[in-house]
Amino acid sequence: MRIQFFLLAAALIATPSLALAQHQPARAEQQRIDRILRQTPLIDGHNDLPWEIKSSFGNNIDAVDLNADTRQLTPPLHTDIPRLRQGRVGAQFWSVYVPASLKGLDATQATFEQIDLTRRMIARYPRAFEFADSADDIVRIHRAGRIASMFGMEGGEAINNNLALIREFRASGVLYMTLTHSLNTDWVDSATDAPRHGGLTPFGEDVIREMNRVGMLVDLSHVSAEAMRDALRVTAAPVIFSHSSAFAITPHPRNVPDDVLQLVRQNGGVVMVNFFPAFTSTEVWQWGARRAAEEARLKALNPADPAAVTAGVAEWIAANPRPQIDVGVIADHIEHIGRVAGRDHVGIGSDYDGVPWLPEGLEGVETYPNLFAELIRRGWSDADLAKLAGGNLLRALRAAERVAARD
Repeated sequence: MRIQFFLLAAALIATPSLALAQHQPARAEQQRIDRILRQTPLIDGHNDLPWEIKSSFGNNIDAVDLNADTRQLTPPLHTDIPRLRQGRVGAQFWSVYVPASLKGLDATQATFEQIDLTRRMIARYPRAFEFADSADDIVRIHRAGRIASMFGMEGGEAINNNLALIREFRASGVLYMTLTHSLNTDWVDSATDAPRHGGLTPFGEDVIREMNRVGMLVDLSHVSAEAMRDALRVTAAPVIFSHSSAFAITPHPRNVPDDVLQLVRQNGGVVMVNFFPAFTSTEVWQWGARRAAEEARLKALNPADPAAVTAGVAEWIAANPRPQIDVGVIADHIEHIGRVAGRDHVGIGSDYDGVPWLPEGLEGVETYPNLFAELIRRGWSDADLAKLAGGNLLRALRAAERVAARD
């Protein structure tokens, strides 16, 4: 979901850096990256393009030509097929997100509508995309030269407190479910809401067991730290964090504490690192909090004049420019998770088309090689880069499939 900070669009676009070329792979680095990614699919855990098509283009897939450069659209997008190819993407979890404010069967219906939109998007580009429902599917499709496309459901509100709907969503192709989003549900606490349950309720534990049984990956992005610990205690299969980063580097509640990273190592799960600067840079996060406070102040002073609020926020941003980060900060999160959980337990979950700005060097889906080049310069081996790219996710998914098969 594209995070709304009510900034003017012009303020959300980072100024291109003259140093951008320094992030790009040298020829030998690119050759090494290509060799790795021919053998192992680059799997991104979270891309919100379907919701952007719905929210910004009226659910009209005809309005978004993914064979063209979508940076030219209004609003511009982070994703299109030529840039996915440039980025060497081998598989993508497309988020079938709906807002956390939707409740009950309204959330259920909206999620099925997002699945339908995403399925139609995949079918519209058969030379580029193919639906994948298993680890073997991902490998097969990647070897055929297409981008394996999976559904990741963001927010457990849509199951309407009903285990039968977990089964129906899995039958519809959902390969993971994020237990909640920005708000608590009746059975699990969100990382960004006031604690209500102290983690998972007993019904929430039943949700985990049923997801294990049907082969749906448990996604712990967005849940509270206590809910992370509860889920890791209950689950019989590896979990994922589809788009989260390291709390020890940036203590945002969306990120994963070190004690949980150690539990992920024991569980066999994967933390797929988010690129959003407000989650990956403490300086940017604090800037966002100050900006939000200024907006709240202006709204209190100008309750009947939204134009004055907009102008005031723009003036504040001009006087207080947003801090810039680059690809190296994302590499820092990857390396920290690799040290604490182990390099067998880290992956990539960009959050493209779900966030308003990105680090320098990671501006769109064409830029993944910049991240790999940064890690090459830090001494990462081909084997470890292959694990990061997709090997770790494939291993975790296969383990979840084995758990489901024995049930």
